[in-house]
Amino acid sequence: MLELVDIEAGYGRAALVLRGLTVRVPATTVVCLVGPNGAGKSTVLKVASGLLAPRAGRIVIDGVDVTGQGPQQMLASGLAHVLQGHSVFPEMTVAENVLLGGYTVKDRAVRDERAGFVRDLFPVVGERWTTLAGLLSGGQQKQVELARALMIRPKVVLLDEPSMGLDPRATATMFEQVVRMRAAGTAVLLVEQNARRALETADIGCVLDLGTVHMSGPAPELLADPRLGELYLGGRPGEAPRATTR
Repeated sequence: MLELVDIEAGYGRAALVLRGLTVRVPATTVVCLVGPNGAGKSTVLKVASGLLAPRAGRIVIDGVDVTGQGPQQMLASGLAHVLQGHSVFPEMTVAENVLLGGYTVKDRAVRDERAGFVRDLFPVVGERWTTLAGLLSGGQQKQVELARALMIRPKVVLLDEPSMGLDPRATATMFEQVVRMRAAGTAVLLVEQNARRALETADIGCVLDLGTVHMSGPAPELLADPRLGELYLGGRPGEAPRATTR
């Protein structure tokens, strides 16, 4: 569904952040990126969504090479990027925030159908439809952001640290929503500070280090790999990861 192949990328004249990185996101799967600070995890999402042009490598969506396209073209190709932190418009209602995600959909009936879909997928969105988004809790606002992203029925949603600033209960709800998105047919490429919880949710895990994929494989196998706990997550050999990373 989404392939980043041999990507090299960086900012300005600074040294490369991504050095020959390859990540593949199959259809209807959750792929999570974990690793130490500075490994390049958020940069991967910026390259994928067209916010940062790669210096080398290819970006392929559904078999089509889209390398070099900007954010608007990437959106049209089926990628939705939910940025780190909160991005709702607080003085607008939940409905207005969500419907903004469908501004490129010209058919009113299609837009209404998609709005009904996300309201069913995220019940709190339907329940608070006419409420000002700024009055919602952090976890509820994150669900509004996810619902807005799904208004274009994307092939892949890019999620950048969606649990940041959320309490444990809201974090658990957020990961439940990621699972629901996958069940609804959307692939997810996830960067997450709570590495253990992300690997418990994901199908595939990729460990980044120094701008490249150091380890990858089925998420349950990575979660149990003592090397991951020892090198990246603060565990001792033979222990499952217990800490978090960004």
